[in-house]
Amino acid sequence: MTLSNYFKDPTLRVAGRLDYDSEGLLLLSDDGRLVQKISNPRFKLEKTYLAQLEGEPGSDALAQLRTGVVLKDGKTRPAKAKLIEEPANLWSRDPPIRYRANIPTSWIELTISEGRNRQVRRMTAAVNFPTLRLIRFQVGDWSLGTLKPGEWIEV
Repeated sequence: MTLSNYFKDPTLRVAGRLDYDSEGLLLLSDDGRLVQKISNPRFKLEKTYLAQLEGEPGSDALAQLRTGVVLKDGKTRPAKAKLIEEPANLWSRDPPIRYRANIPTSWIELTISEGRNRQVRRMTAAVNFPTLRLIRFQVGDWSLGTLKPGEWIEV
């Protein structure tokens, strides 16, 4: 399913992107300047993700995320990272994440100010805690709030 299933307005442009395996907030606008401000990394607009990780990262892994992680395309900017409880009222994922009875999972909230390809997934993998599920929760001042997949609001 694509955005064209939900919106028929040809003036709307997507501000940013989500990879196929990610979920969450997408912003659309008919204001080209706003789309550029949201999408262009030079503006350093913060994006907050909720990530379910394989394993339970300790303070060392979180500290690495907070100071920046070296990836193949260079070191990331410092991120805000903290362990959180599993988000309340979370919708089911289709397809579900892989489940391993002997490996626990945990959730982190990660805020970045750049948008490299699959950056959050690569960052968590670099600190040895692969991302199983990734939800973009906030971009700048816009938040997913209580919206569910396929729901939208006009602001």
